[in-house]
Amino acid sequence: MIELRHLRTLLALRETGSLVEAAERVHLTQSALSHQLKDLEGRVDSALFVRKTRPVEFTRAGLRLLALADEILPEVRKTERDLARLAGTEQGRLHMAIECHSCFQWLMPTVDYFRDHWPEVEIDIPSGHHFDPLPALAREQLDLVITADPQPLEGVHYVPLFRYEGLLAVARQHAFAGRPFIEPQALAEETLITYPVEHSRLDVFTQFLSPANVRPQEIRTAELTIMMMQLVASGRGVCALPNWALTEYLERDYVSAVKLGENGIWSTLYAAIREENIEAPWMQDFLRTAKETSFAVLSGIKPATRDEESAA
Repeated sequence: MIELRHLRTLLALRETGSLVEAAERVHLTQSALSHQLKDLEGRVDSALFVRKTRPVEFTRAGLRLLALADEILPEVRKTERDLARLAGTEQGRLHMAIECHSCFQWLMPTVDYFRDHWPEVEIDIPSGHHFDPLPALAREQLDLVITADPQPLEGVHYVPLFRYEGLLAVARQHAFAGRPFIEPQALAEETLITYPVEHSRLDVFTQFLSPANVRPQEIRTAELTIMMMQLVASGRGVCALPNWALTEYLERDYVSAVKLGENGIWSTLYAAIREENIEAPWMQDFLRTAKETSFAVLSGIKPATRDEESAA
């Protein structure tokens, strides 16, 4: 009577707090998700949540099913891992590189979880490498690369993890603070603080400044996010970062954030892997864990689009 897809949908509804966002999370239209929930309510002959509440308020029946989901779905994951081990497909190596200075916030919990559940897989994040990660992936020097800048490479496959919005961090007393958004020309007289990477790999250039043929008055680099925030807070520049990287600083009222353009700029973060590793159970579990962990710990991100998921 109750299917796993029903339990996963209820979990998505609890985690997102709205039908619209839950539908995105499980890759259904809102209409299809509503139909699925009504079908489940018909099967159990009880309403599962109160309509038009945000966050969603669950009924006693809904809470009971959520308790079941919390109990059953982790056991399903564990059984899938055990079956993979029985099939003798657990061995592997997962050496990865990260082309994302802000990714450790969600990647480290993912790695810790994965290490606990797949002790047979050798996992490492090499430091101090002096090569381009994606070509190194194709040469089998690495097994996975976290990147927002996919490149067409033979034998390399890109799995979308989530979408995020780039925001401009400014000092609380800055003239931009409080504006709903800015246009590219507004940065022509500003000092832009960036990570020390090529401009072609930064969304603020590729999606915002370069199409408008605008260049900041000055560009300054910093290695660490906290250093960037200190410079911004003291009025020595502005910087564009993923929305999740700014969350703690915004909550502490340390800086302000402004949208880049009326519609904002959105990008997708990918896990790049070699095609021969796509079906490995441990790789599939790592990718699923990465997605689940990122949505559990990050604010403001969205699922990849259906087209991106289909292409993957």
